[in-house]
Order: sequence, then C-alpha cells, then structure tokens
Amino acid sequence: MPPTPRKLAAGPYTGPKPHVAPPEPDSVWEDEDLARVDWDGAVLERVTFVDCRFDDAQLAELVTRRCVFERCVLTGVAMAGSAHDGTAFLSCRFDRARLFDVRWTGCKLTGSQFPGATMRPMTSVDSDWSYASLRGVDLSGVDLSGQKLREADLTDTELTGADLTRADLRHARLQTTRLRGADLRGADTDGVNWRGFDLTGVRVDVLQAVSFARAHGALVD
Repeated sequence: MPPTPRKLAAGPYTGPKPHVAPPEPDSVWEDEDLARVDWDGAVLERVTFVDCRFDDAQLAELVTRRCVFERCVLTGVAMAGSAHDGTAFLSCRFDRARLFDVRWTGCKLTGSQFPGATMRPMTSVDSDWSYASLRGVDLSGVDLSGQKLREADLTDTELTGADLTRADLRHARLQTTRLRGADLRGADTDGVNWRGFDLTGVRVDVLQAVSFARAHGALVD
C-alpha cells in the first residue's frame, strides 16, 4: 500500500539549533526544528526522526545506519557525499536539496518528494523508491538497475542514458519522461502506459517491444 500522504506544514517555531550535537544511537526525536544544524561528517546509528525539520542543514558526508526519517522536511539540505545504509526516508520532502555523490544502500525512500533537488551523480543499491515523486529531476546516466520504482512519478524526469535494467517500474508514471539512450531491458513494466512516452533510442526487450506495438494499435501474432 502507498504511504498515507500528509501535508507537511510548519509547526511552532522553536528556533534553529545549528550547534546541537548529533544524537546518540537508538534515540528518538519528534517535532524538532533542526534548521541549519551542522552535522557534516557525523555518524548516526539507529536514530529515529519523526516530523522534524532540517531546513538548510549541513549534512555533507553524513553517514546513517538503519535510521528512520519519517515525514521530515529537508528543504535546501546539503547532503553531498553522504552515505546511507539501511536507512528509511518515508514521505519526506527534499525541496532543492543537494544530494549529489550520495550513496543509498538498502534504503527506503517510499513516498518522498524531490522537487528541484540535485541528485546526480548518485549510487543506489537495492533501494526502494516506490511512490516517490522524482518529477523533473535530472537522473541522466544514473544506474538504477534492479531498483524498485513501483508507482513512482517520473513525469518530466531526465533519464537519458540511465540504466533501468531489471528495475521494478510497475505502474510508474513515465509521461514526457526523457529516456533516449536508456536501457529498459528486463524491467517490470506492468501497468506502464506505453502510449505516454517516446521510445526513440531506448533499449527494450522483445516483450516490451510487443507491448509498445500493441499500445499503438499494431496486431502482433
């Protein structure tokens, strides 16, 4: 089931906490305003954040291990060079976030939104981007092979030259997605609207080619 959407409105302002020390392992933080906090190079283990704000936070080269960020706002956050192992970012907002050179390993980013985020280059291994909104994001040349992108919103996403082999793209929205040079072979495209995007220069397997032809009215024996 998709995550339940919830409007992320600003709560009572308690003031930024740029000098707050990184939390200890196994701690839980709720409704905290951590705007402009500086945790560059910090290591977080098994920490849970719920409804927290990280506006313009400095999180470059941050390392997280099995942490949870639930319904958090990370507007303008600087996370370049960070690495996340088994961490969940559930229904979070990454507006204008700087996420280049980030490594996601075994992460869940379900239901999160990335408007205006800078995300390439990046490395994603065994991660789940289902129900995420990546509208208009530049992911050209990114290796997304084997990743879960079920029902992800990829409208207007730049995927030129991207590797999507064996990806789970079931019911993903690919309207006006730029896919020239992308590789879709072996991807699960069940429920994809083949009439909604241009396959010029895209590498597909035989079953995908048949689905595309039928969607455009061809009679395939």
